[in-house]
Amino acid sequence: VKSEGPKLVPFFKATCVYFVLWLPTSSPSWFSALIKCLPILCLWVFLLAHGVNFLVAHRSARRILAGLIFSALGDAFLIWQEQGYFIHGLLMFAITHILYSSAFGMKPLDLKAGLLMGLICSSCYAFLYSYLSGPFTYLVAVYIALIGFMGWRAVAGMQLCNDLWTWTKLSACIGAMLFMVSDLTIAVNKFCFPVPYSRVIIMATYYAAQMLIALSAVESRDEEDFKKRS
Repeated sequence: VKSEGPKLVPFFKATCVYFVLWLPTSSPSWFSALIKCLPILCLWVFLLAHGVNFLVAHRSARRILAGLIFSALGDAFLIWQEQGYFIHGLLMFAITHILYSSAFGMKPLDLKAGLLMGLICSSCYAFLYSYLSGPFTYLVAVYIALIGFMGWRAVAGMQLCNDLWTWTKLSACIGAMLFMVSDLTIAVNKFCFPVPYSRVIIMATYYAAQMLIALSAVESRDEEDFKKRS
């Protein structure tokens, strides 16, 4: 908390600005896009504050930074989703999940966690399926598969049963779960029926998810420091 907390202050301030201004979604503008993307831009700064050498040396941190860049683009597109840019935003976040999955890695495999995540995602798609039509029938299926895969890799990396977890691995796991909650709320609200306080739920879980995933990028530095102390 002492080492990473101060670097997250701009993120918390930008998040507060978003919720205080609470700009209406009915009149999209470049200003509202900036306010929405500002917390994610602050997470870029958070990672860059660890130093360029840190990013160069650690592939997972670079991929999380790249994922945050595509997330900001996705946020901007979704500002104009009613003008036909929803699919563009969907594509940006799909790339984000691929990058995050790559950052979390494939070891350990943990097939049990993968099976559980597959069941959860299949159930979600089965629920949404009857409400979908046209290209969304396939696009949503692919998107759910990608975010489910990302969730699997985050959960598998935690290794809770083996007592090998760290606070940053736990951060990645919780962040991935919150991201799934945020996106499921978007899907239900857009395709199925209005969700009460949907915007609050979506944005609160989304910003928390991105912060926790960004925090997980410092895992490699923690391991490096531990080796030096040993």
